[in-house]
Amino acid sequence: MTYDATSALTPIDLIVVGAYLAVVAVIGVLVARKTETGEDLFLAGRSLAWGAIGLSLFASNISTTTLIGLAGAAYSDGIAVSAYEWVAGIPLIILAFVFIPMFLRARITTVPEYLEVRFNRSVRLYFSALTILLTLLVDTAGGLYAGAIVLQTFFPQVDLWIFCVGVGIFAGVYTAAGGLKAVVYTDVLQAIVLIVGCTALTFILFDRFDYSWANLLATAPPDHFSMVQPIDDEQLPWPGLASGVVLLGFWYWVTNQYIVQRALGAKDLRNAQQGIMFAAILKLLPLFIMVLPGAMAISVYPDIPDRDMVLPTLITHALPAGLTGLVLAGLVAAIMSSIDSTLNSSSTLIVHDFLKTRRGTPLSPQQLRIYGQRTTLALMAISIAWAPNIQFFSGLWSYLQQAFAIVVPPVIAIFLAGAFSKRVNGYGALRTLVIGHVLALALFVAAQIGWWPLHFTITVFLMTVISFGLLFWFSQHGEAPSAAAIKNGVWRPDIALQRGEERSGVPKWLGDPRLYAGISLAGIAATLFAFW
Repeated sequence: MTYDATSALTPIDLIVVGAYLAVVAVIGVLVARKTETGEDLFLAGRSLAWGAIGLSLFASNISTTTLIGLAGAAYSDGIAVSAYEWVAGIPLIILAFVFIPMFLRARITTVPEYLEVRFNRSVRLYFSALTILLTLLVDTAGGLYAGAIVLQTFFPQVDLWIFCVGVGIFAGVYTAAGGLKAVVYTDVLQAIVLIVGCTALTFILFDRFDYSWANLLATAPPDHFSMVQPIDDEQLPWPGLASGVVLLGFWYWVTNQYIVQRALGAKDLRNAQQGIMFAAILKLLPLFIMVLPGAMAISVYPDIPDRDMVLPTLITHALPAGLTGLVLAGLVAAIMSSIDSTLNSSSTLIVHDFLKTRRGTPLSPQQLRIYGQRTTLALMAISIAWAPNIQFFSGLWSYLQQAFAIVVPPVIAIFLAGAFSKRVNGYGALRTLVIGHVLALALFVAAQIGWWPLHFTITVFLMTVISFGLLFWFSQHGEAPSAAAIKNGVWRPDIALQRGEERSGVPKWLGDPRLYAGISLAGIAATLFAFW
């Protein structure tokens, strides 16, 4: 069976898409016009409230890359891949109560700045360069590729390269003119549209089985709806679920400038923590509204040849007119959101970690704008050139996770040990990063040619243990951390919460982020139990 997306679009769908994009454009332009300073550009003037932070974290993470990859992986391999979503609450709790308090106290603009506070400038620049590289080749290029896949579904006669170039130029120009606040506010609308549209898609597909879980299981492959897979599973063995998934999540949610930048733009610690916990609760949704539709599609549309085409097929064949346009509009907006977010974070890293520190003098708002525009266009050109090559990997989701697995282990070691141990130093951190990444890359190559049999999620755990060993071993040499590094870079319980004023009429416990951390953990436990 063939699936013609172009025939599924109606004039109503096109009107909905156009209207939605117009609203997003108006929001972006109105907010961008108020962006005047470097702090406005990169941190939204440190004015973001918890609701905007939470929805923006959710929307920026749930990009077309995630949507295409999750649905495709669930279609071919089952729902176990959703662990990367609902387990996110654990690293988000670590971010909220350990790292964000330290980040905000230090008034940093970039995550690598923390590494200079705790270790030294060399560690900061190494990690910043690594983050820029990974953001370009994985997040930005992956977003471009996923977006091109979606658009090519509706216009199959247009080459993939053309979509990558067109979308890249459009998003690059938009990002050069706007700032974080514009990105966040458009993210809020995007999150709402995606949640509504994907929820409708789930119910429409479930209706095919008379809303009966038994009927669904009867038509699906064995263990397709099981979260815990055997140790020899090629996609996600249970040891990887128990360890590697959380470690990969730590990299993404705690050390990733692309994500953390939203919390750095918060009004205060309380809003940052509430927003992060709001996002942690929202991260329980993708299993039900984004993964389950892909898993159910194997019974409804069993002949889809390419798993990266599963979600576009569902959008065009399962949804009614109007709703098809709404979800498609959300996907198009997601393309722009993921790209402008990654470009904004990369520009922030380059300006603050390299240009600003090298110059040693403050940059004026005009200089920031010029440097940002030039940097954005250059970075976008690199991403456009790389994006089409992703099609040669074994599925978009596999490409993303394996790319992360190379860099994660030593980064986890230096952040966690740096936050909790007074013994580790810059000498040990830099050598751990370099040696750890060389070893991880060697194992990655060995796995690709069949010399290393372990799944990459298990490899991440083993390499993390080795990285901790390297860090403590090398830290026996070199200078001891300074008193300032210990004071500002090592976590203390007394900084974990903000003791602020209470709002009238609002119970104190209702604003306590620890309540929502508990809800998130309960949701994670319930999900694991229900889909074991």
